Amino acid sequence: MKYEPVIGMEVHVELSTKSKVFCGCSTNFHAPANSNVCPVCLGMPGVLPVINKRAVEMSVMVGLALNCTISRWSKMDRKNYFYPDLAKNYQISQYDLPLCHDGFIDIKANGTSKRIGITRAHLEEDTARNTHTIGGGDSGVDFNRCGVTLLEIVTEPDIRGAEEAFAYLTELKQLLRYLDVSDCNMEEGSLRAEANISIRPTGTESFGTKTEVKNVASFSGIQKAIEFEIARQAKLIDEGGKVVQETRGWDADRGITFSQRAKESAHDYRYFPDPDLVPIVVDEAWEGRIRESLPELPQARRARFESGYGLSAYDAGVLTAEKEMADYYEAVVKQGCAPKQAANWLSVELQALLTEHKQELTASKVTADRLAAMLKLIEDGTISGKIAKEVLLDMFESGKEPKAIVEEKNLVQISDTSAIESAAREVIAANPGPVAEFRSGKEKTFGFLVGQLMKATKGKANPQMANEVLRKVLKETE
Repeated sequence: MKYEPVIGMEVHVELSTKSKVFCGCSTNFHAPANSNVCPVCLGMPGVLPVINKRAVEMSVMVGLALNCTISRWSKMDRKNYFYPDLAKNYQISQYDLPLCHDGFIDIKANGTSKRIGITRAHLEEDTARNTHTIGGGDSGVDFNRCGVTLLEIVTEPDIRGAEEAFAYLTELKQLLRYLDVSDCNMEEGSLRAEANISIRPTGTESFGTKTEVKNVASFSGIQKAIEFEIARQAKLIDEGGKVVQETRGWDADRGITFSQRAKESAHDYRYFPDPDLVPIVVDEAWEGRIRESLPELPQARRARFESGYGLSAYDAGVLTAEKEMADYYEAVVKQGCAPKQAANWLSVELQALLTEHKQELTASKVTADRLAAMLKLIEDGTISGKIAKEVLLDMFESGKEPKAIVEEKNLVQISDTSAIESAAREVIAANPGPVAEFRSGKEKTFGFLVGQLMKATKGKANPQMANEVLRKVLKETE
């Protein structure tokens, strides 16, 4: 390629603290507009903010999971700018002494592994939410979000394309979900990502002029926005123009970025230490307690699923994509089910039902205990895999135990050789044409005859026995 893209990501994560970061107001997203507010988050004169201890602990959890150094001493700063969503006309954030810094996260993209450096993860407060769809051309500001705990995670400019950016965001979101520090709901704004994009001639070291793309509602949208911006900058440079440092929005309908405003620099915000807040001191003992509380993280769990359960990298990735699915899977396997069989039934058969009915695994009537009980019925020969699909659907709809469903519907697999042989003789007698074709060497016809045998036994015949008995009877009657 003529140009190499250089990309850094800024991700804002709303941490799921019950109260805001500097006051006791609720963080309930669904509350009526401007109902979760107080003099502190509305920026009234004379009020004093007090930092939320749980917000600090959650931020340190993320920092540790991202292999960051945790600052023993950090402070809060005021970032000054003027906009309707900021009642105080400044945002309480962190500038030169962030809580977490100098970390990394490993990703897989384009078939290879890559390490993305984390510059910093700093604590701050969210802004209010502007609404421009009230009607009649009016706009409104909902201050419920103002003061919600926000963690900004900033990468080094290590990303070299849209696919790597997508892989980074996917890995980061999974990590945050495993830590249970945020629901990462992009539709509700609890996870927002911005990309800083520049290009340079391939093989050179100096950076080009960057643009920041904001207001993208999905990871796939971010990927498309990056691809467009790379192409736009390349075309501009090839035509003799210059890239301007600016903030650009993303128009998903037209598939283009558009200029919003000139990009501010740090000095434009006139940062200075917040005089109302004491420094944040995280000593070794506190950091140690937080480290001990960390759960098993996604990469470690994927590796354990591969080595411990003999799963492929693909299967391990699917099963650990969400912590709830990984927990469910282990609950099934711990009851003695074969790891590969459990993986297939969970990630394929049950997942298909969940997707079709737009249902979360945690809300499914097919509990881990019930799926394990059904798999044991397959393993001991009580039902076949085909019958199990019928049982699974019934469980999904009714919530009944698999054994009860099998008994109610008389679905017990036929493993009686004489019964299967009798049915096989009937199938051979009723299908002289396909039998003749099979005997003339057309092996594919055997599959048709097996299907007829399964149909004759209403799907109850043991599939392996059906194949063996049918071949035996065909040979005997030749």
